[in-house]
Amino acid sequence: MSLEGRTPTRSPSRPLGAAERRLYELGRRRWERGDREGALEPLRRFVSTRPGFADVHYMIGAGLEQSGDLAAAADHLREALRLNPAYTEAMLALASLYEQLGEFARSEALAERTAKLARSEAGPLDATTRGKLANLEAGLGDAYREAGALHDAIEAYRKALDRCPAFHDIRFRLATALREAGLPDRALAELDRVRRGNPDFLEAAVHRALTLYTLGRTGEAIDAWRRVLERDPTREDARMYLRMVGPTTSQSPRG
Repeated sequence: MSLEGRTPTRSPSRPLGAAERRLYELGRRRWERGDREGALEPLRRFVSTRPGFADVHYMIGAGLEQSGDLAAAADHLREALRLNPAYTEAMLALASLYEQLGEFARSEALAERTAKLARSEAGPLDATTRGKLANLEAGLGDAYREAGALHDAIEAYRKALDRCPAFHDIRFRLATALREAGLPDRALAELDRVRRGNPDFLEAAVHRALTLYTLGRTGEAIDAWRRVLERDPTREDARMYLRMVGPTTSQSPRG
C-alpha cells in the first residue's frame, strides 16, 4: 500500500540526519516493493531515535503482524494512532488485528470510528473504503459464528451488507447464520437475493436447496439439487444431499 499523500505526525525536533534519512528511505523502498519483513530492520532502527513518525509505526506494525508478532504489532499501530488520530490505514489495520486477537468489541469500535471519520471528512465513503469495512465486519461475523454467537454474527453480516449490498459471498454467510439460528425463512429470502444477483454461485444454490428441505419443501429441494448437478456434475455436496434425502433421489441429473 502506498503511503504517498499521508501526512504523518512527526517530531518537531532537529531535522533528520543523513544516517536517519537513509534508514527511512531504505525502509520505505522495501515496504513499497512489498518486502514488509525486510523493511522492519531499518524502520526499527529509525524509530529508536525518531519515535514521532506515525507512518513508520504503521509500517512496523503491519510488518510485525505479517511475521506473527501480533502483540508488538498492536503496540506500534496504537502509537501510530496516538500520533495521528485520523490515520485511516492504521485504524483499519488495528481493527483487523483486534479481530485476530479475539477482541471483537474493540475491532468493531475501530471500524465504526473509521467510517465516521471518512464520512465527516469526505462525505460518502469511497468504494474502496466501503469494501474494506464490509470485509472487516464480515470477518467479525465469521468469528462470532464460530464462537456460537449467532445473533452477533447476523448483526455483523448485516452491517457489512449495508455498506456493500452486492457482496454476495457475505450475503451467503448471513443466510447460513440465519439458518443455524433457526430462521430458515429469512435465510431463504437472503439466498433468493444471492440467486438473483449471481446465478452462477452454485454453493449458495446448494444451500438454498438445503434451506428448502429444512422448511419441509422436499420436492423443491430435490429439484434444486438436481439443477445444480445439471450445471456442474462434479458438485459432490449436491449429490450427497440427494443421497441423504432418499435412495430414489440420487439418480443422475435429469436430461
